[in-house]
Amino acid sequence: MSASIRRPARILTLTLFAAAVSAATAACADPAYKASDIVKHFAPAKRADLGETRALCIGTESECAKQVQDRSKPVEGFDLRVNFDYNSTNLTASARSNLDEFARALSDPALDRAQFVVEGHTDGTGSDAFNLDLSMRRARSVVDFLTAHGIPAARLEAKGYGKLKPLVQDSFSSQNRRVETRLRAD
Repeated sequence: MSASIRRPARILTLTLFAAAVSAATAACADPAYKASDIVKHFAPAKRADLGETRALCIGTESECAKQVQDRSKPVEGFDLRVNFDYNSTNLTASARSNLDEFARALSDPALDRAQFVVEGHTDGTGSDAFNLDLSMRRARSVVDFLTAHGIPAARLEAKGYGKLKPLVQDSFSSQNRRVETRLRAD
């Protein structure tokens, strides 16, 4: 009888040990980028807060017009490298690690007023309506994480694109199940 009592205790101990190892592994996930990378990516766009730029162009009228157009290009989006399992909105340990860095970047003085669109995407499996809903839930899951880490909800807008904007040509690739972010241009 005492042997049967010890077995469950060993099982419980092993279960707790496995849970502790799993939690430690999840906590040690290295982010794919640093907050400083994000600040460098988006901060130049913040210069628009200072007003229009002024410059002297020496050249023909068409050459000078081209230089002005080049400065007005929008900043590219930033791939948060937040990928999801098939039909899931749960954030993995690596996704959480990356989002921790993103939250740090959004708290940086260079970006503390910037507003962002958080774009959710899916792979090509499933109907358009299903994927549109899933991508919106993925974007909201990222927004929820960021707001829980102190980023004001007013600075974040969740959008779902479903399978309309694949990252790679193979629409069924898991790389298409992702979230990206862009500066909101209002």
